[in-house]
Amino acid sequence: MNIIVFVNGVVLLFLALLMGVDALLFSDTAAIFGEAAMLTGTFGLLLMIASSASFDGMRRLHAYLLTTSVWLTAALAGALPLYLADMPLVDAIFEAMSGITTTGSTVMTGLDQTERGILLWRALLQALGGVGFIVTGIALLPILKVGGMQLFQTESSDREEKVLTSVNKIATATLLIYLGMIGLCCLAYLAGGMNFFDAITHAMTTLSTGGYSNYDASFGHFDSSFLQWTAAFFMLLGSLPFVWYIRAGNRHVFRSEQVKAMMWSLAIVIVTLAAWLSWADGFALLKSLRLVTFNVISVVSTTGYATTDYTTWGPFAVCSFVVLTAVGGCTGSTAGGAKAMRWIIALRSTLLQLKRLQYPRSVFILKYEGRPVSESVLSGVISFFTFYFSTVIILALLLGMFGLDFTSSISGALTSVANVGPGVGSVIGPAGNFASLSDPAKLLLAFGMFIGRLELLTVFVLFSPAFWREV
Repeated sequence: MNIIVFVNGVVLLFLALLMGVDALLFSDTAAIFGEAAMLTGTFGLLLMIASSASFDGMRRLHAYLLTTSVWLTAALAGALPLYLADMPLVDAIFEAMSGITTTGSTVMTGLDQTERGILLWRALLQALGGVGFIVTGIALLPILKVGGMQLFQTESSDREEKVLTSVNKIATATLLIYLGMIGLCCLAYLAGGMNFFDAITHAMTTLSTGGYSNYDASFGHFDSSFLQWTAAFFMLLGSLPFVWYIRAGNRHVFRSEQVKAMMWSLAIVIVTLAAWLSWADGFALLKSLRLVTFNVISVVSTTGYATTDYTTWGPFAVCSFVVLTAVGGCTGSTAGGAKAMRWIIALRSTLLQLKRLQYPRSVFILKYEGRPVSESVLSGVISFFTFYFSTVIILALLLGMFGLDFTSSISGALTSVANVGPGVGSVIGPAGNFASLSDPAKLLLAFGMFIGRLELLTVFVLFSPAFWREV
């Protein structure tokens, strides 16, 4: 257990370093971030001194506790500068949890006048959470066999993909690609007319598919077709598997079934909604295509940027966006949601069950990427969906008890677990935020973001008495 304490100390020390950098860059918030850096760094150093860096005796069960505790530690430490900046404690925890889980829901208003040090900190939290989840999704969740992710456990030893032979190589390759994409996105934003601060902060929140903006109007503040198309492109890149980029030199790079499925699904949805918007609201077709493309990719990638209030497009569009909220991006990306891989396996399993009813004596094999899907993987996927939608329903019921209307309760629960950001409705829709919610509702949604980012089962296993007897 010492290694768990040690790693949490390292995380605190790293966050203290980021706080120190923020303090050096902006004098108006230097005292706040300087104090936060001292407190966080001191506590982190004490944890490291009091523990051991040895992995001896660490078992797979300990990895569940390590993964969960690291994300919780990062969120609580990330809330400290916000709390010291006179934000209420619950709001600070909500904002930091939303940041580190790259959800993008916010309780902050007046962002246009907020100190740059605070805005940079929000962007840094999302950038850190984005790359952290890629590594977690590629390296740890397959080992922990969470939600069928063991399907990707052999990718690191596949003969065609020897670039992924260790966690260190995964982390290094991922970080380089991630930072490179952020740099390219920043340059594109600069070319589109953003100032440097807006460009770098929005680049971080775009590739992390987090969606924090420096303005109350979100990305709609930038009335530029070029910037909106650019953001849509990089949001899409962030929602694709980073292993897909790492093996880009392989001639089988386009073999990924989840990438193909996601691309085709996006194309169909975008064309359908653009045609609907053009016909129903009389928008020019090119404008409809731009608005729909941006907002659909924003929701599916779970970024949460908004350029307009799409809930005013009519009931067909609203229902479409509610469904899209649950879909999510690809496994091994910065995106949240249920992930394309699981939807593919669930759909194929359902179709096979129908075939077995028709032809009971025939043998059908469920396959993904040309390989048979084992019973343990299928069981993991089914378990994930069971926990996923059960959690959304329970959270929605609890939110209803705290005074939210039916639409806000359902969409709020779904958007928190899927790590999307805005919901639908007048309160927490793309034109609103979460500031008016009660403290219990905010804490409940923060918990939803937390368990959603860690694929639910990683956290829920800790509530089992049998787990603690084994540990």
